[in-house]
Amino acid sequence: MILQMKTSFKIKNILWILFIGLLACSEKKETATDFCSQIHRNEDITLSTELEDVAELMKTKTGVYVLEDGSGSMVARAWLCEYAEKSIDIQYFIFSTDNIGLIACDYLIRAADRGIKVRIIVDDIMVNADIEDLLTFSSHENITVKIYNPGVNLGKNIFNKIQKFTTDFRNANQRMHNKTFIVDGKVVITGGRNIADEYFDYDHEYNFRDRDVLILGNESSEVHKSFEDFWNSSLSQNVTSILKQDLETTYLKNRFDKLHEYACNPENFWPQIRKRIADLPATFNNIKNSGKLVWLDDITFISDIPGKNDGQSGLGGGGNSTSALIDLIKNAKSSINIQTPYLITTDLGKNLLKEAVDRGVKVRILTNSLASTDNIEAFSSYQTDRTKLLKTGVRIFEFRPDAAERIKIMTGELQEKLDHKPIFGLHAKSMVIDNKTTVIGTFNLDPRSANLNTECIVIVNSTEIAKGVLEGMEEEFKPTNSWETTLDFNPDSEVTKLKRLKTWTRKILPKEIL
Repeated sequence: MILQMKTSFKIKNILWILFIGLLACSEKKETATDFCSQIHRNEDITLSTELEDVAELMKTKTGVYVLEDGSGSMVARAWLCEYAEKSIDIQYFIFSTDNIGLIACDYLIRAADRGIKVRIIVDDIMVNADIEDLLTFSSHENITVKIYNPGVNLGKNIFNKIQKFTTDFRNANQRMHNKTFIVDGKVVITGGRNIADEYFDYDHEYNFRDRDVLILGNESSEVHKSFEDFWNSSLSQNVTSILKQDLETTYLKNRFDKLHEYACNPENFWPQIRKRIADLPATFNNIKNSGKLVWLDDITFISDIPGKNDGQSGLGGGGNSTSALIDLIKNAKSSINIQTPYLITTDLGKNLLKEAVDRGVKVRILTNSLASTDNIEAFSSYQTDRTKLLKTGVRIFEFRPDAAERIKIMTGELQEKLDHKPIFGLHAKSMVIDNKTTVIGTFNLDPRSANLNTECIVIVNSTEIAKGVLEGMEEEFKPTNSWETTLDFNPDSEVTKLKRLKTWTRKILPKEIL
């Protein structure tokens, strides 16, 4: 099965818990250096106090702020963990074992230590950890972990997996691609980013240009309702029920100490980032006064239901997010600007775009080039249909791996540390329609997002938000950031013959599962 995940470099798995378990099992007792001894949480700060001046607005309106750079998006999550008062609810497809993932884990555990209820839903396909490691993490009294659609990975051997994909192919391919981070039920971050170095500009070899949106207030309740639907779904099962836990098992009181030391070591988490987190209240005030936090009535969060659809159409069937995007394209009047890492169009998709072009709508799409993509399987299918798509009249741009925009977007702290510039790939999933409607979410333009994976999107009707997002898109359409692909030119030759050959060999894969 082909999923939208890394294929050109090592896939890092969700279970930062692996690290916890391995260290927790050590019986050697040492006096550890507390690298965070000089870092103190400000007890006078709470999420409520920081939102006090907008509390009335939040009752009836939704505040929207687009998180363009990875570092800022990461810092926002960390600070929200630090000052949450009641709960942190998380859905992610990927939550890696790398630097960012381990530090994120530490923030969640320390929040749980303060009494914050932490609930996490992760998709089974990305779990790759020992049973004891999972159970150690979920043993915290304030942390509960659920696995979405188990049966293809966790606790299964290769024969179980083969049997699942051969006897129940559709169900095995139904994955949870939602990405939501909800604090106290009133502040939400959602969008394209998973939890891993490359989504926050910290990978040394390959980083994504991505986009999230921070929403405050009214519409955040809809995100929370969606989370509850997934949490209470029969498809989401408590990890302790999947991995039969020995009730006699006892866990060391200090089982998370080693992780805390790692996360607080300046070698692993640069001090300037800690300072950015500490300074976020001032930064948040600047955001509120900058005009980029826009308070709106017309914003809608849409999520697919657990399971996506009833399955009566085989590998088809669509979902709530699919229908919403089709309606937006059908009703576009003048322009559609799209960013998608994977561009795999069915006849339905090509016809929708052609109809838009025929009625005078200017359509531009930015996707990954063969040189920037992390998924040659997806690119192979796009490559097969590229000419047909161009003949509909849409303009296609392919992202450069050396995009000049990375100097502006990528985290400054990393650039100062490295003597080279990592490859830049596109991962943002966004649309701007008629210069007034913006879509930010998890939906890739491919059959998997349309029919199999659960997805979520935020639809924002605001010329101010659209203008800001479109400014970034316009920059990335420029020749310094992307190549325009035409019927006479494409940039495939920018890669080695070997990569082109590998891409060609993937054409045998069915489009429906890409």
